[in-house]
Amino acid sequence: MGVKRSQSASRMLAVLEEIAARQPIGVSALAKALEEDKSAVQRAVMTLADAGWVRTTPEPPVRWELTPRIFTVAHLPYSGANLLERARRPLEALRRETDETVFLAALDVRRFVVIAVEESEHMLRMALRVGQVIPVRESATGRSVLPFLASDQQAAMLGEEPSAADLAEFARTRRQGYGLSAGDVSLGSTNLAAPIFDGVGMPMAAIAISGPSERIGPERYPGVSAALIRTARTLSLAQPRRRALAEA
Repeated sequence: MGVKRSQSASRMLAVLEEIAARQPIGVSALAKALEEDKSAVQRAVMTLADAGWVRTTPEPPVRWELTPRIFTVAHLPYSGANLLERARRPLEALRRETDETVFLAALDVRRFVVIAVEESEHMLRMALRVGQVIPVRESATGRSVLPFLASDQQAAMLGEEPSAADLAEFARTRRQGYGLSAGDVSLGSTNLAAPIFDGVGMPMAAIAISGPSERIGPERYPGVSAALIRTARTLSLAQPRRRALAEA
């Protein structure tokens, strides 16, 4: 028997995430962004405020921002067999080797979230932040992870069944070992990503290299991807499951 979900709890979490992404922000703008009833959003905001998760900014008009309480959960150990701790030195080493920004993105239900960043020392570089959401479609991260998920998981993340073009992209990723996005998400930015597998051979995250397309051209793909794949294998706890490969 299915367990009934709480719509109000889902709304509250959505409100918290939207405040985090757009802070400071007023209730009207929140309701518009979430396409929710303003009074319902107001109730969610006040509940979060009473619990100490959000507060109003000092200056009028009334706008909302996160409180430091978010740090009580933000810095708790991430499950994934201490992936963050294990990845710290490999990320630094990969950044030094490629001289480009390197980041780690975790699989989070139907999206990817950046959980660690090592920025390039170039003046012109890709700047990402921890907590940033990476789009599923057209991103190197999505293209590196989706090919190793079961077909129902692929459809859930894409919001629809994979197209013929998607399936061809998945097959290419499995052959070459990495996903590529050259200007597809952000014009002038090239990203390469490789999946990281958990102890049962399912993808739990991706490690990616990001830089200006003028600096990461096709001539660099072989060298950059080789370093990327090597690091991803170091961080993986098992090889990808055969069943996932067959269904993808």
